[in-house]
Amino acid sequence: MSRRRVVVTGIGLISPLSISVDGFWESLVSGHSGVRPYVPFGLASFPVSVAAPAMFNGDIDEFDAIDSTQRKAIKKGLKLMSREIQMAVAASSKALNHAEIYVGQLAPERVGISFGSDYILTTVEDVIDAIRACSNLSEPNLSKLNLSESSLSEQSLTRSIGKFDFRLWGKEGLSKMQPLWQLKYLPNMPASHIAILNNFHGPSNSITLREASVGAVVGESVSIIASGRTDVMIAGTTGGWLHPCKLISALRNEELSDAACCPFDLNRKGTTLGDGAAAIVLEEREHAKKRGVKIWCEIVAGSCKMKRDRQNTDYRRDVVRTVILDVLKYGALRRDDFANKKFVENIENESASKINDEIREFAIDRIGHINAHGLGSRESDKAEAMAINDVFGLRTEPIPVVAAKGFWGNAGAGTGMFELIASILSLKMQKFFPSINHKISDPECPITIADPSKHSTGDSFIKIALNPHGHASALLVKSDS
Repeated sequence: MSRRRVVVTGIGLISPLSISVDGFWESLVSGHSGVRPYVPFGLASFPVSVAAPAMFNGDIDEFDAIDSTQRKAIKKGLKLMSREIQMAVAASSKALNHAEIYVGQLAPERVGISFGSDYILTTVEDVIDAIRACSNLSEPNLSKLNLSESSLSEQSLTRSIGKFDFRLWGKEGLSKMQPLWQLKYLPNMPASHIAILNNFHGPSNSITLREASVGAVVGESVSIIASGRTDVMIAGTTGGWLHPCKLISALRNEELSDAACCPFDLNRKGTTLGDGAAAIVLEEREHAKKRGVKIWCEIVAGSCKMKRDRQNTDYRRDVVRTVILDVLKYGALRRDDFANKKFVENIENESASKINDEIREFAIDRIGHINAHGLGSRESDKAEAMAINDVFGLRTEPIPVVAAKGFWGNAGAGTGMFELIASILSLKMQKFFPSINHKISDPECPITIADPSKHSTGDSFIKIALNPHGHASALLVKSDS
């Protein structure tokens, strides 16, 4: 039985650059960043990127829903969707239209979903009445509290609204919450809404690996289609850091730049923050050919690994190197044009270390470029660059590396799918976009940043993604042939 190959037939995004594929690509190649100044909570200005840009409001027209019944269902369901979920549903709707898949066209059980996200937080507005009920002031007036201008210290909040009494929550506070409020924030709801709106009955999964989600959802989708369980999968991610409570967490815990995200640059100071969502339609290749739709690329393999210990050792270099070698191995073992029969026969029964050595020798010159995570922080970029060099350092010519976070910063789980799509478009157009904000190479990051005027994209690439908790993922993508 021949291997079921998996291709991309649809792309949809709600990004800081554009909500259309063409607009997204035009902004990329022109070097137009979606990052803008922002002043939260009366603090000093710092840079963020907002989806579409700053204009995604959950309007029904932003969902590109063609079917009238589906439009009504989306409009009715908006009140049960947080911003992250709205963006996920809109991006998926756009991807399905892009793939020319419409409601009722495919057998429901042959279409599945795998969607990634961050943790999704409730908004302040949803809990005001409950907080009021649990405050020890006789008549607390939260409506007069200007959260955008006040200091967010515990002391100032106590002066403004009274001390919150946790003992009152079960009886007084919870009863003031909207009955369905949790449905707006559960991370499995993007997949749930997408399945219901499109009548998809196939396998469905929700993954919460933050920035590493992209490799997990796409890799899982490829495995499901290759196994024959479905013919089509919707794979997407949604996320962001622009929720007030997430911003506070980021200001305390993340390495943030006060100007711009400059991946792998000598003078990088950290990342910027943003939000957005994106999705792709993955389809069994023969199924797509029978439908006569455009094929953007083929997803060869995916890998997602995690390494962490109780001492919180930094294993980022190790785990990134592992997922790169994983996808190279899976690609080399394939029984089609990407593989070499003699090579496959030589390594199938070898030890893991011997396989890794032979993979390097066979595959390192076959990969066109790397789409890096490129967070813009000192240690993350250094670890990722060293891992790339561990695998590709012996190439005849240095492998070109692109880093796209200068365009949108860290949009949580949504980021990786933006970057994957950026390289898919580069592969199709055979043209690199610039890695904006990279000006001076860091000697501690031994990689070569792609120069659009000098380097070729090649016919394949590896997308890398990682999160702060020890997860890393990678995808091996090639031109369709």
